[in-house]
Amino acid sequence: MSQTNLDLVTQVYQAFGELDFTVIERLFDPEIEIKQAEQLPWGGRHVGYEGATTYFTTMLAHVEPNTVPESIFAAGDDVIMMGRGVGKTKDGVAFDVAQIHVWHLRDGRVAGFDNYLDTPAMLAALGASQ
Repeated sequence: MSQTNLDLVTQVYQAFGELDFTVIERLFDPEIEIKQAEQLPWGGRHVGYEGATTYFTTMLAHVEPNTVPESIFAAGDDVIMMGRGVGKTKDGVAFDVAQIHVWHLRDGRVAGFDNYLDTPAMLAALGASQ
């Protein structure tokens, strides 16, 4: 199961890298729960396909992010990615922040996604762009 889960998460990263958001309905559970620090404009708790769409479109309204995995591994039914979030704000301010993604998988679909990043550094980049 762990290799299947790793393959599923790899598909999600590939789709998002290509800005293919059809991945939400293809690979996410209809009741997916996404969580990120509330201080970020796209942060908080987002539930379901509509919540996932809101989360990602709000993020993309503020930043042009790229995930650079440094390590990805299975941990039971979860997949953990440790790496960097790099990119720029919509106003051109570059950022490079540490991040950890925790993907919760159930029945061959993404049931949850917790995104942890260096929130103060991301807020500084966003603040510098205002």
